[in-house]
Amino acid sequence: MGRKSSEKSNKKRQNGALKQQEKEMYAECEKLFQASSISLNKNQLWENYQEISTILEKIKKLEECKSDSSDVPEREDVIEEFVDWLHKNEVNTDGVSIHKFPDYGLGLKANSDLNENDLILKIPRKLIFNVSTAAAELKDLEDDILIKHMPYVALAIALLIEKYKSTSLWKPYLNILPKNYCTVLYMSMDDMMELKESPALETALKQCRNIARQYSYFKKLFHNSKNSVSKLLADVFTYEEYRWAVSTIMTRQNVIPSENQSAMVHSLIPMWDMCNHSEGKITTNFNEISNCCECYAMKSFKTDDQIFIYYGSRTNAEFFVHSGFVYPDNANDSYELHLGIGSSDKLRSEKVELLSKIGLPVSNQFPLKPEPNLLTGALLGFLRVFNMTKDNLDFWLKSDTKLDIVKKDFSSDDVLDKSVLNFIMTRIKLLLTKYRTLEEDKIQALTASEDCRKLVLQMKFSEKKLLNRVLSSLESYSKV
Repeated sequence: MGRKSSEKSNKKRQNGALKQQEKEMYAECEKLFQASSISLNKNQLWENYQEISTILEKIKKLEECKSDSSDVPEREDVIEEFVDWLHKNEVNTDGVSIHKFPDYGLGLKANSDLNENDLILKIPRKLIFNVSTAAAELKDLEDDILIKHMPYVALAIALLIEKYKSTSLWKPYLNILPKNYCTVLYMSMDDMMELKESPALETALKQCRNIARQYSYFKKLFHNSKNSVSKLLADVFTYEEYRWAVSTIMTRQNVIPSENQSAMVHSLIPMWDMCNHSEGKITTNFNEISNCCECYAMKSFKTDDQIFIYYGSRTNAEFFVHSGFVYPDNANDSYELHLGIGSSDKLRSEKVELLSKIGLPVSNQFPLKPEPNLLTGALLGFLRVFNMTKDNLDFWLKSDTKLDIVKKDFSSDDVLDKSVLNFIMTRIKLLLTKYRTLEEDKIQALTASEDCRKLVLQMKFSEKKLLNRVLSSLESYSKV
C-alpha cells in the first residue's frame, strides 16, 4: 500500500514538473516571437541576434526531452535501402552510385565513362517530394499565411509531417537526408562573431531571425489548434526539428512545373539532390512528355569520378547562408560594398540632391567583381558624386547633361576620376587589413567537429581573395 502510494506521488510530481517545464517553454517562445518580430535598423541586428540566441538556448534545453535521435540510422547504412526504393519506383541507377567523398560527404559516382550531355538520372514526378505529392495533411493549413505565401516553409512542414507519420512511403528518402547542416542556423554565437567584418553577416542574421520567428509562430499554432497537422506535430515540433527541415529545403530544393503547368513548384528530387556543385552549366530540366526530371552530364566524367552539377549563378555569400558551403573558384562571386553619404558630410544636401536627380540612392550596396569594366554605371556615378567638391556639385546641379555622371566612361586624366580611383582603392586596402591574419592552411587544419567555424573562415578567405583581385582590377585603371 505504502509503495503504491509513493509511486503515485512520484508520478504526480513528475507530471507537475513536466507541466511547469512546458509552461516555461511557451513563455520563452512568446519572448522569441516578440524579439524576432520587432522592427530594427541594420545597426541593431547583432544585439537582436544575441537576444534571440540566448532565448533559443533556453528553448533547446527545455525541448531536449522531446528530441530523440537514438533510432536515426547513419546515412551510409541506408544507401542500399534507398537505392532499392528508387528501383521499386522505376528509377534506373545503372550509370551512377552513391559514394562518400573526402570534403564532400555523400555524392554521386560515375559507374562508367560518361560523355557530355549523356543522361545521368531520370526521376519521375511521383517520386519528387513537394506539397502535391506528399503530406496530404497540409491541406488543413492551406489558408495559413506562411504556408500560402512561403513555399520553402510549406515544404519544410511537409517534410516534418512525413517524418513523423507512423507510415510514410518517403521513409527511405528521409533516412538518407543529412542529420545536420552547416547553414547559419547551426552556427554558434562565436561562429557568427567571426563574420563581424563580412558583408554576409547582415543576411545571415536576418535568416536566423526569420527562422526563429517562424518556429515560434508554428510552435504556438500547433499547440493551440486541433487540425491533423497540429495533432501530429504538436508534441514533436522543436527548434532542432524546424531548423533541420528548413536547412534540408534550403540546401536541396529545386523547382518543377506543376502538373497543369500553371506554376513552378518547390520540390526535393531524390538521388538528384546527392549531386554536389561545380562550375559549369545547368543541365537539369523537367521533361513534360516523360513527366520526369532529367539530369544530363555537364561535361565528360571518367569511371569513379564524382559527378557534379551546376547549381546556378550565385555568390559565395548566397551559397554560405542558404546552402552551407563556399565554392573556392566561384566565377559569379562579388563583394557587396556598402557606400553612403554620411550625415556629417558638409556637402550632404547637395550630394543627396544630385544623386536624386540622376536616379541613385543616398545609400546602397554595390557588388564588386574583379573585371576590366568595374568602374562603370551606378558604382562610378555614385563615387563621382561622393568625391565631388563644392564647385563640381554646383556645376552638375545646373547642368542639362547630369546623366553623364553615370554614362561617361572613366578617364584617368580626369581630376575627379583620379579622386574616385584613389578613394575606392584606399577603401579596398582598408577592408583587406581586417582579413590580415586569415591563412588557408590554418583553415584546413580545423577538425571535423569545427565544420561550422571552418566554413565561416572559408567564407572570409574567399572575400579576401576576391578583394585582392578587385584591387588588381582597379590598379589597371591607373595604368590607362
